[in-house]
Amino acid sequence: MASKVVAVANQKGGVAKTTSVHSLGVAIARRGARVLLVDLDPQACLTYSLGFDPDQLDVSLHDVMARRKRMDEVCKSVDSVPGLSLAPATIDLAGAEVHLLSRTGREQVLSKALEEVSDSYDIVLIDCPPSLGVLTINGLTAGNYVLIPLQCEALSNRGVSQLMETIDDVRMFANSDLEVLGVIATMYDARTRHSREILDEVRSNYGLRVFEPAVPKSVRFAEAPALSKSILEHAPTSPGAEAYRRLGDEVRVALGLL
Repeated sequence: MASKVVAVANQKGGVAKTTSVHSLGVAIARRGARVLLVDLDPQACLTYSLGFDPDQLDVSLHDVMARRKRMDEVCKSVDSVPGLSLAPATIDLAGAEVHLLSRTGREQVLSKALEEVSDSYDIVLIDCPPSLGVLTINGLTAGNYVLIPLQCEALSNRGVSQLMETIDDVRMFANSDLEVLGVIATMYDARTRHSREILDEVRSNYGLRVFEPAVPKSVRFAEAPALSKSILEHAPTSPGAEAYRRLGDEVRVALGLL
């Protein structure tokens, strides 16, 4: 069966996008699924968080985007989590963006590469960069679905509007079947009325599903990447870890994998 491909995207930085990809990937893999995480961000934060030094990698997703390597030649198993693999990034990926601008079919490069490994994974989670450039367009074109991490504050809400316009463009020109799976509320502070109002606006203005539960703010999230761990491994009994475990199950249900 072909894998379900989910692009995790929000062009606003600092909304816990990489944290969400990492945590959901671990949570879903621990349920027995075969999961591939794709680090499409030249900052390579996901790669670093999973314990790989981007400066020491001989091959990476850049080589795939430059059409020098196949996807299966760059993917690495995450030893600490059975069933979890990574297509790592390096800073060279920033050069791939420039390279792609002059290539025919530039929006389709990642999609074609993932087709080659489609039967090897149940779900692919793509960590898109915090921009609406050609790399993010590749992620959206490759995806069956989009999952939007949303920090519950006004600027993030504005970013959703811009992202939805980009999704409409991708549907029109490159991937007509792309669906918005929903929104994950991150860094949520239930004590503030503002956070609740933002989520209500997202539901009413865009008709988007907001997955439950919201992910609470916690210093544990900042500590985990330096230890090459997700929140589920670093602080498994924390509210944040429990939130991502439940969200992982919700995403599996939404994708028909449960």
